[in-house]
Amino acid sequence: MNYPFSALVGQPKLKQALLLCAVNPGIGGVLVRGDKGTAKSTAVRGLAAVMPSIQRVAGSRFNSLPDEPFDECEACQQSDWRVEEIAVPFVNLPLGATEDRVLGSLDLEGVLVERKKKLLPGLLASAHQGILYIDEVNLLADHLVDSLLDVAAMGVNTVQRDGLSISHPARFMLIGTMNPEEGSLRPQFLDRFGLVVDVTAPRDVTERTEVVRRRMAFEADPESFARQWSGEQQLLQAQLQKARLLLPSVRLADGLLTMISQLCTDLHVASLRADLVMYKTAKTLAALAGRLDVTPDDIRQAAELALPHRQRKKNAQSNLTDTTKLDELLQQNLPRQHSGPAQPQSDSSAPSSLSSGAETPDSGVPPSATEPQLEQTFGALPDVASPTLVTEPIKQRTSTPEGQRSQMSDTVRGNALRAVRDPAPTDLAVTATLQSSFMRSADDWTLTRDDLHQTIRTGKTGNLILFVVDASGSMAAHRRMEAVKGCILSLLQDAYQHRDSVGMIAFKGVEAQVLLPPTRDVEQAEQALHQLPTGGRTPLPHALQLAGEVIQQTTQSGNAKPFLVLLSDGKANVPLPGGGDAWQQTIQLATQLREQQISALVLDTDTDYLRLGRTADLAIALGADCLSLDDLSSQTLTETVKSQVYPN
Repeated sequence: MNYPFSALVGQPKLKQALLLCAVNPGIGGVLVRGDKGTAKSTAVRGLAAVMPSIQRVAGSRFNSLPDEPFDECEACQQSDWRVEEIAVPFVNLPLGATEDRVLGSLDLEGVLVERKKKLLPGLLASAHQGILYIDEVNLLADHLVDSLLDVAAMGVNTVQRDGLSISHPARFMLIGTMNPEEGSLRPQFLDRFGLVVDVTAPRDVTERTEVVRRRMAFEADPESFARQWSGEQQLLQAQLQKARLLLPSVRLADGLLTMISQLCTDLHVASLRADLVMYKTAKTLAALAGRLDVTPDDIRQAAELALPHRQRKKNAQSNLTDTTKLDELLQQNLPRQHSGPAQPQSDSSAPSSLSSGAETPDSGVPPSATEPQLEQTFGALPDVASPTLVTEPIKQRTSTPEGQRSQMSDTVRGNALRAVRDPAPTDLAVTATLQSSFMRSADDWTLTRDDLHQTIRTGKTGNLILFVVDASGSMAAHRRMEAVKGCILSLLQDAYQHRDSVGMIAFKGVEAQVLLPPTRDVEQAEQALHQLPTGGRTPLPHALQLAGEVIQQTTQSGNAKPFLVLLSDGKANVPLPGGGDAWQQTIQLATQLREQQISALVLDTDTDYLRLGRTADLAIALGADCLSLDDLSSQTLTETVKSQVYPN
């Protein structure tokens, strides 16, 4: 038994977004982002109980509508099929689900017993007319997320595999939850979710107390607790049913439609999907409130749910987290017939069922090892003209760089690309093997080695590009740090396409520090690198040690190929804790990284007239190329890194 939706304490925006999509699944689903323990999953699971029941052809594995029978549905082919009413399907898509389990596949039983090809429905068929729920959607395989969002947008699932080519209706309410601390979604995936809600745990003591009180009562006696809230549940269910009937009659004036598009333009929202989602959401808000006409406040509430995740924060001068700015924009674009100010409704003024319950430049002269330097913190610096790139190759690679993107066709991981005949397969393609036997002889059902097939899998591997940057006062550290920041942001612009992640370690003073954990999120990088401290000595050994730890932590759970970019003059003067020779420790740690087959690039930033040449020795220890930049800017650094990571 699930916790009653009406008993949720607080979280008005979350409840509102879920109810809106329950009334109008065409909005495009909801993505709920928040920390652990913020009722994300509880709210989603409780929603199904208050949604009106559905009708389907009795026994249909595709949940076929009575007026939309499906040719491949066995129940629909019966001459005496009947209609049955069932609770809204709630389908949980596990992270480990395979593509054939999600989309559907060849029914092996049909091949073996009936000697004919037919579709075995997947989870998308089971979710038709219901809810498809994905917990931790940000951890789901990219190809599955892409397929899911395509189906959710089209309302049709097309299966073209194993000799099948079948399409069936798959209209469902897509709900995903995620903890941003565990990784982000690609922007193109994020845009496909109609609404996004960010939730946090309540900070009010009274509210937190009520959450615990209700939860303990539910766990002690779930049935009694459910009966206590049955009245609220029925009222909410009736409200949803009424809103669905009212929705087709809701009117949105042309002036308000212009207001929607102008608001999206003013907030630098590029995707036209935003305008469409706002249109649908505003009309659904009116229907949920029992009105036939959309108001400016409906536009305001729709903007808060549909625009924040689509806004280009880098270029926008306003942010939707600033509600005052949103009100100003709305007032500026208010149609003439709405001459009064658009007063925002508080959360408590939403429909009653929504609010039930309460849930300094450097001279280039290196400092003395015994003289501590003052540290500085700087923000953005203006970029400089692109300088000349001078390369000084120290060694030639004898193999393909580990950081180069590749196709993994010799592994049992990845997506199934095709099946090939193989008398001794290591990854048996069951379907192709059975098909081969069946097609060879339908009467004599025997398997021979000639029937065996090997699964060929493929999957792009991304790079982990880790910058290790000298932020000490031994050179013009401030401009170097800013160049790296610009390079990181540039790389992240297409990191989503290449499946790459980028991180940054800075070392100064007595230790190294992870300024940016490996990420694909441009916004996260901008926030983490907003202020970049510099100054102090050069703890190069600790930087290499920390780089090894970060690479190990990041790559042990995936297929990312590490690529280390070290910017330093090689003048290590701070040993690891416990003492020792800093330079010898540096060479030792660099050798260990090379033995781990970690590709690397060393950028010599020594600006002294008499160079010590330590970066060349360091590059040899790392097994890396060593390049010298005449001058440093984000543009030249980006071009240099890309030429190494993406040589083709």
